[in-house]
Amino acid sequence: MDGVDLHTHSNISDGTLSPLELVQAAAAKGIHTLALTDHDTMDGIALAEQAALTLTQPLKIISGVEISSQWSRPATKKSYGVHIVALNMQNPAPLYQLLEQQKRIRAERSKQICDLLIPLIGQDIYADVLAKVDNIADRVTRSHIAQTLVEKGIVSRVQQAFDKYIKEGKKAYVKFDGLGLEETIAVIHAAGGFAVLAHPTRYDLSATNIRYLIEIFAKFGGDAVELPPAVDPASTRQMVDRMIAEFNLKVSVGSDFHGDHMPWIKLGNIPRLKEGQLGIWESFV
Repeated sequence: MDGVDLHTHSNISDGTLSPLELVQAAAAKGIHTLALTDHDTMDGIALAEQAALTLTQPLKIISGVEISSQWSRPATKKSYGVHIVALNMQNPAPLYQLLEQQKRIRAERSKQICDLLIPLIGQDIYADVLAKVDNIADRVTRSHIAQTLVEKGIVSRVQQAFDKYIKEGKKAYVKFDGLGLEETIAVIHAAGGFAVLAHPTRYDLSATNIRYLIEIFAKFGGDAVELPPAVDPASTRQMVDRMIAEFNLKVSVGSDFHGDHMPWIKLGNIPRLKEGQLGIWESFV
């Protein structure tokens, strides 16, 4: 598994490196299998593939995308956001149709967030946010909005922007009304890809809800669970490992690298597999 990173971002979504720069950085790290998994877009894949062809050593680009989805418990009406990484699509046409819908939702949501911020911060930052993504509205993520709030001196750190204004429960939060979990997995499979539950411990969920999320992900036909990072408590990793074994799921590994604005996340820094776990990359064509 050394040299594999199946969860990375470029500046096509909320990363800081271009696809070319990301591929070059991956090669410098000794990575030989790289998935570019930008948020709700595959627009950078061809650029990454072209960049890989210029390298002196082989680097395989895996087609990927991180899809914003949602799920809920039957006993409640509350829905939760969840990210599903789609990997190695052989027939991406069905997925492209979904992503066009996701892009429209993303563009509308970013404008709504910026409008909600106006009375809170006393200014309209939407034009500044758009400038970060070459005025392509469907590329805006909450990270771009948070970075703009930092640059304007409204908050001192990106996380403070989330905590004060734009995370769930705050006044400028807008839910991403994406496709349901079961439908998301079905579309990925229709595209000939593999569905991976991304960073299962990063949704501010209780242990009970994490276990239930993995259970229904498996029930709906999900293929693999992304292993928690090494910084997570050992007990958390053990819980996820137990659920992976119970539901006979494969595992995926990814750094969730974004670039300069998240310097604590290093490209190629991935967790280790435990005995008996099977990597989803072993199933790639």
